[in-house]
Amino acid sequence: MVLVVFVLGYLTALTIRIGRQSTRDEARPADVIIVMGAAEYRGHPSPVLKLRLDHAVTLYQKRLARYIMTTGGAGGDPSFTEGGVGRSYLIDRGVPAEAIIVEDQGESTAYSLSAASEILRRMNLHSCIIVSDGYHLFRVKRILQREGFVAYGSPREPGDTAVPKEWWQYFRQAVAYGLWRIGVRV
Repeated sequence: MVLVVFVLGYLTALTIRIGRQSTRDEARPADVIIVMGAAEYRGHPSPVLKLRLDHAVTLYQKRLARYIMTTGGAGGDPSFTEGGVGRSYLIDRGVPAEAIIVEDQGESTAYSLSAASEILRRMNLHSCIIVSDGYHLFRVKRILQREGFVAYGSPREPGDTAVPKEWWQYFRQAVAYGLWRIGVRV
C-alpha cells in the first residue's frame, strides 16, 4: 500500500511539473532546432506535425539556430518517414536543404533521441531547441540532458488539432518518463 501511495504521489508531482513545462517557451540561440516527429499521411505531415514544423521555421527565421533536425521513422506506410516528410515540408517553406538534418529511424521518442544524439555528437553540436507539443517537452529535454546536451523547450502553437484533455497527456508523459527512468525505452 505504501508503494502505491508513493508511486501515485510521484506521478502526480511529475504531472504538475510537466504541465508547468508545457507552456514555457525557452527558445534562445542554440546549435540546432529538433522537431519531434508526429504522424504523416502518404508523404504529407499530419496537422500536429505541420504545426511543429511551422514553429521550427519561425524559430529558424529568427536565426536561433543554423540547423533544423527532423525526427521520426516510418509509420504505416514504409515509403515515407516522419523525418523525411518533415524535410520536404521545410524545403517547401524555404529552409535550405543543407540546413536540414534528418533522423528517420526512430520508432519512439527514446529511439529517435538516441539516434539524434549520435548525429549531434558526430556534427559537434551541443545545444538544441526542442519543438514538440507542450506535454512532450519535459521528457524530451530530460533525455537529451542525460545524453549531455543543453536542451531548451519551445512548444508548438496549439492550433485546432483536437487535442484530448491536457492533464491526461501530462499524466501519460509522467508515466512514460517514469518508465524511461527505470530503463524502458518509450
